Amino acid sequence: MKRITANGLTFMTASAGAGPRLLFLTGSSADLRKPRTPLKSPLPERFEVLSYDQRGLGQSDKPDVACSMRDYAEDAVAILAELGWGQVCIAGYSFGGMVAQEIAIRWPERVSRLALAATTAGGAGGASYPIHELGELPPDEQARKRLEISDLSFSAQWQEANPEEANARIARRVAAQTRYQDEPGAETGKRRLLAARANHNTYDRLGRIAAPTLVLAGSRDGQAPLAAQRAMAARIPQCRFQVIDGSHQMLWDTDEAFLRIADFLEHT
Repeated sequence: MKRITANGLTFMTASAGAGPRLLFLTGSSADLRKPRTPLKSPLPERFEVLSYDQRGLGQSDKPDVACSMRDYAEDAVAILAELGWGQVCIAGYSFGGMVAQEIAIRWPERVSRLALAATTAGGAGGASYPIHELGELPPDEQARKRLEISDLSFSAQWQEANPEEANARIARRVAAQTRYQDEPGAETGKRRLLAARANHNTYDRLGRIAAPTLVLAGSRDGQAPLAAQRAMAARIPQCRFQVIDGSHQMLWDTDEAFLRIADFLEHT
């Protein structure tokens, strides 16, 4: 991992692999120190993958200032410039997909091909679930609710029929969502990020995306509703819409999502 300064902030970055350059923008709970990152996926077998902790997350700066999705997009473009990366493939997952939309709209010359996974455009097209509203719940209740949203098969009926497995999944989620939360600025950074997420809206500007685009949706994703993802895809000029069997965490369910992203981005 490597710290760099870009857009007036310090970011923790990391890269892996060799091949065409791919910027992978991660979600609202991502941290390069966690075991699940795009650098530990099938992607580095086919690409030189760059990822980083978004402002407010992980080991990057956590300024206590209001910011918009444009600020997060400017961070990404500044990081690419600092590293000397020109036009690249971009993949964005969940919150990262919202950032990726802003980049593709505002800096189309930076993006050769675009993959948007488990994300939405907001506005009239439909938004992702307002997870910022869950912040006041006790950790176990927040974990349960987020699991139910993330995977529609994790229903009350399923939990009642499978209490031991349900409780184990909730406990793992509590551990994941509270890891690193006591670090300086962590709570503030997450709050600022979720505020930007809540105001995300690219729907009326999606027609400005010039890059060939893949929108990849999970059939059991309640956080980024299928209808909203379908509406987003319909507004992007050169877009392929695909649905796979998976939850909001479909990248980590199996390798299928990563492989579909790789196949699309490699196409010339």
